[in-house]
Amino acid sequence: MSQPKRKWTSLEALAEAAECLRVIAHPHRLRMIQMLLASKYTVGELAESCELPSAMASEHLRLMQRCGLLGSEKEGRKVYYCVVEPHLQGILHCVEQRYGTRR
Repeated sequence: MSQPKRKWTSLEALAEAAECLRVIAHPHRLRMIQMLLASKYTVGELAESCELPSAMASEHLRLMQRCGLLGSEKEGRKVYYCVVEPHLQGILHCVEQRYGTRR
């Protein structure tokens, strides 16, 4: 009995996915995503929560924006970051389910 023919995701698409997964595979970035899934935050607020210098937090945010995971909007003099990739919710849910109860 032969298996039904399955259509596989292209290697190019998987390479793009792997790059974005590498980008989020960092504890500070995962924390930022957790926060941004709940609300919008400024660089300073995210940096403070992650105990990072603002410049380093900005670099983390820039990498995630480059992958199309985050967006930003200016309100007056402040820039707020937000999640624009809806699938991040599911990814973070998996992480939290697997590792959320560890200390």
